[in-house]
Amino acid sequence: MTKDEIILANKEFLFPCVFHFYKEPLVIARAKNQYVWDADGNQYLDFFGGIVTVSVGHCNDQVNAKIHKQVDTLQHVSTVFATEPQAALAKKIASLTPGRQLTKSFFTNSGTEANETAILAARCYTGNTEIVALRHSYHGRSSMAMALTGQGAWRLGMPQAGIVHAHNAYCYRCPFGLTYPTCDVRCAQDMEEMIRTTTSGHIAGFIGEPIQGVGGFVTPPKEYFQIVEKIVRSHGGIFISDEVQTGWGRTGGKWFGIEQYGVVPDIITSAKGMGNGSPVGVTVAKPEVADSVKGLTISTFGGNPVTATAAKAVIDFIEEQDLLTNCAETGGYLRACLEELKQKHELIGDVRGMGLMQAVELVEDRKTKAPAAAATAQVMEAARQNGMLVGKGGMYGNVLRISPPMNIGRSDVDQFIFALDKSLAACAAAMAGSAR
Repeated sequence: MTKDEIILANKEFLFPCVFHFYKEPLVIARAKNQYVWDADGNQYLDFFGGIVTVSVGHCNDQVNAKIHKQVDTLQHVSTVFATEPQAALAKKIASLTPGRQLTKSFFTNSGTEANETAILAARCYTGNTEIVALRHSYHGRSSMAMALTGQGAWRLGMPQAGIVHAHNAYCYRCPFGLTYPTCDVRCAQDMEEMIRTTTSGHIAGFIGEPIQGVGGFVTPPKEYFQIVEKIVRSHGGIFISDEVQTGWGRTGGKWFGIEQYGVVPDIITSAKGMGNGSPVGVTVAKPEVADSVKGLTISTFGGNPVTATAAKAVIDFIEEQDLLTNCAETGGYLRACLEELKQKHELIGDVRGMGLMQAVELVEDRKTKAPAAAATAQVMEAARQNGMLVGKGGMYGNVLRISPPMNIGRSDVDQFIFALDKSLAACAAAMAGSAR
């Protein structure tokens, strides 16, 4: 198919809810390592990684070699049979979880399914039904996951009883008008009253992203989750860490984002970077929580030999290449470069994140913090013209999401910063011209 035929087929044969970042859809034809090429042969430096999914580079040779071998050996038998790839993957994950306390896994095909399984386990274990989620969160596209999600644009009219949303730790736009650290982390402290006033007081659990992905990489202060954990447990709930985007070393130095906050959750969910593009999801829990899910269930494709092999190959590659350290060091370099751009461009209101998960929030005015959604779209278009791909998110559509493959180097960061600098300058010039 030609590029135009592909775009036309997308319009005619796909649900219209499938969105694109650009005015004209970008048709990707191939990819390798940190680069992708479109149907016209143009090369782009990929600093979004398929929505925080390409963790070890596009078409990673080492990972793909193991996938190819498994495809020719055993492709599928479903979970009613035991297979070595699934057992090996579960054993490996158990060796990496915080405190080595989460040791039992249930494999699915996506982060949405992983979160569905986590909510089921929380309710089975506690005997309670009510769930606390966070505002600005995103947890998937099923009815349950959309109900957990704390952004109206992603809920598609799917409310469910028994789910309440607490304040997130959005320090740049504090809902209480306070400033960290003199705020005493009011957003976390408010969890107590929220549970007492909007639930029965006996909850099944709390689910939160260590860094809110779709929410614009909102990064809580270090005390936030420790305070929340105590409150949740005092009301009978368990702690679920949604690591669909933050897992597998991306935040730097730790395998899971929640470890940056000194909290050991009862359940971790993950997907995306775990498979480097292969459709895989996992819900890993403490044994007593996993064992509470009684009765018969199945995940037809979850834990299948091919995706299980892919996931373990990705994890092995991350470990062998010490990408946790690279995320911390190269991520630190990236952060410093972004802070320099903030000093140069008034359009940048905030820089936040951890490791190789960084965000730049664009505003019309630094004093009012009015979201610069239109300017963000312009920067995205300019970045495309400058041979660079970056993501977009946030409640107001004004946050650039930066999540490149975790095995990039400083030269890749330099190339990215050069392109972003040009894109921001082009946007500023266009805005100045239109204001005349």
